[in-house]
Amino acid sequence: MTRVRFAPSPTGYLHIGGVRTALFNWLWARKTGGVFVLRVEDTDRERSTMESVRIILESMKWLGLYWDEGPEVGGPHGPYTQMQRLPIYDDYAKRLVREGKAYRCYCTKEQLEAQRGELRARDPKATFKYPGTCRRRSDEPNLPFVVRLRAPEGGSVTYMDEIFGEITTPNAAQQDFVLLRSDGVPLYNFGAVVDDVTMGITLVARGRDHMVNTPPQILIYEALGLRPPAFAHLPMMLAVNGEKLSKRHGAVSVGEYRDQGYSPHAVLNYLARFGWSHGDREVFSIDELVAAFDWADCNRSDGKFDGKKLLATNHEHLKSARLTSDEEYADRTLPFLQARGLEVDRDRVREAVWLIRERATTFADAADRLDFVFREPPNFDPAAASKFLVASSAARLRELTDVVAGVESWTVPALEAVIQAWLSANSLSIKDVAQPARVALTGRAASPGLYEVMVALGRTRTLGRLRSAASAGA
Repeated sequence: MTRVRFAPSPTGYLHIGGVRTALFNWLWARKTGGVFVLRVEDTDRERSTMESVRIILESMKWLGLYWDEGPEVGGPHGPYTQMQRLPIYDDYAKRLVREGKAYRCYCTKEQLEAQRGELRARDPKATFKYPGTCRRRSDEPNLPFVVRLRAPEGGSVTYMDEIFGEITTPNAAQQDFVLLRSDGVPLYNFGAVVDDVTMGITLVARGRDHMVNTPPQILIYEALGLRPPAFAHLPMMLAVNGEKLSKRHGAVSVGEYRDQGYSPHAVLNYLARFGWSHGDREVFSIDELVAAFDWADCNRSDGKFDGKKLLATNHEHLKSARLTSDEEYADRTLPFLQARGLEVDRDRVREAVWLIRERATTFADAADRLDFVFREPPNFDPAAASKFLVASSAARLRELTDVVAGVESWTVPALEAVIQAWLSANSLSIKDVAQPARVALTGRAASPGLYEVMVALGRTRTLGRLRSAASAGA
């Protein structure tokens, strides 16, 4: 059975690049009927916080990337937080030492720094590699020590990457790297391997920046006498200027996109297309992504994050009732309406979705566009009111009120037919009345179509707002 994992570090928000990694793993697990494991790599004790763990879990839930094993869910391979797994790492480290695959290193930080200084003095461009000072040491003094892997001095590591194909790295590029610190906390590569081994992970999919970690991890697998899992390294998500995507390049945390009113399905849709393609198709539902996803369709080239394209993808999802039902649209728009001080229920919002579905780009934008429907009276834009709700338009608004008051079937076609007949009979055009009426009904100069607005407001409120505006402008 396929078993994949997502292993974030709880040192801040959940980065949008991390979400892409989680998504690809989740898609593969769902496609193959496998297991998606979430584990927390919290060994950075200075920066890891429980608040960050909470944010990560909430973000994953908002996205719909629910995990099969991990925090809050449990599972047979727990605990799923690294700092709760220290005895497991200690057991594996001791086993490697007993078998001569690893050794205790008693070199102090000061000794290693002195060696680095000597190397820099001889060759400023040289890269320091641990010289194996304790590699052949047999005594066991009562001193602090780290555990280092006894790395092979010849040969190479070769593996077949699901995306990049065959990768070979000479072992001469490695050193006797540290597995376990003196305080019992594992270094990244050792912790990741032990966790993947004990959790039965069959495929490790992560960003291309982790390719440097794969050869040393394979060396650890070999030292343990175990077959490594498959690996898939994803192209990097870069900023527009080609730099690594970071906070200063805009909203790159999941929480920010949620708070800005993005659809989680649209965010996942955009991220899926970032490094993966399925012909020329751009818009997918989550079920369609699961059905179509395959590692063979992943790209090798890094890409640049495009906020405008993400917004366009979000707009496509909001426009489509197939991708975003009226019920979901209402549920996700409701909090933004309530944040505007409006008391409204889900059913009323659902009934009004049709009015702005084609135009709203986010749920926050939808709430803004629907504000006039639920606020009584509407908030008037001072500039629009001073321009259109004037004495010269008052008489026309009163006439319009009388015309629509007689409409029996309060529908767009009926309203349009009656108003157009009135305009034609008086040698007027819609532009002679549309803007004053629009401002009278919505408080704004820009809104959905006039007839649609009237239907959304209903007969009573439409007539009331028209009469009120005519009186104010008289």
